[in-house]
Amino acid sequence: MSCGEPHETDCTDVLAEVYLYLDLECGDERRDLIRDHLDECSPCLRQYGIEQEVKALVARCCGNETAPVELRARLRARLGELVVEAETREYLPD
Repeated sequence: MSCGEPHETDCTDVLAEVYLYLDLECGDERRDLIRDHLDECSPCLRQYGIEQEVKALVARCCGNETAPVELRARLRARLGELVVEAETREYLPD
């Protein structure tokens, strides 16, 4: 349930990923889910419009510079190689 109406994708999830959607940084399947949600949820669509305007304002103020395609590809490849290791310790009371 989101925006008072049941949706396939929750509003919180959509709004958390709106910049990924705007930057074309999510997969086609996720983009379709977000687009479908925005088509049927006017509160999220308004928020998306605000985020879109903020992004355009930042682009105008920053000279609309973007990272070279090669850099983006290298970063994605490198991030894909990252491994997170975690250590857990059991606490035993005296």
